[in-house]
Amino acid sequence: MIRRQKKGSDVKVTFALPDTSVAGRVSVVGDFNGWTPGTHTLVKRANGTRSVVLTLPPGSTHRFRYLGEGGLWFDDPEADVHTHEGGVLHV
Repeated sequence: MIRRQKKGSDVKVTFALPDTSVAGRVSVVGDFNGWTPGTHTLVKRANGTRSVVLTLPPGSTHRFRYLGEGGLWFDDPEADVHTHEGGVLHV
């Protein structure tokens, strides 16, 4: 799930997955964090999901993917666009 919420001059973007979607730690990586694993790790929530919230500028566009333990890369089905390089998010 990807949720956008306008907060002042920024947009809060929530990246969320079912907690059972993949074992171990999962990070969202993309051009917003230099594709650096571990910078934005999804945290387990009481509602059975894991998520992380990023603040991004409105009108921006970003490429991203998820990275699980053991080098497992996967895409979010709710990305605005899908390419061979991952998902695209329009903020």
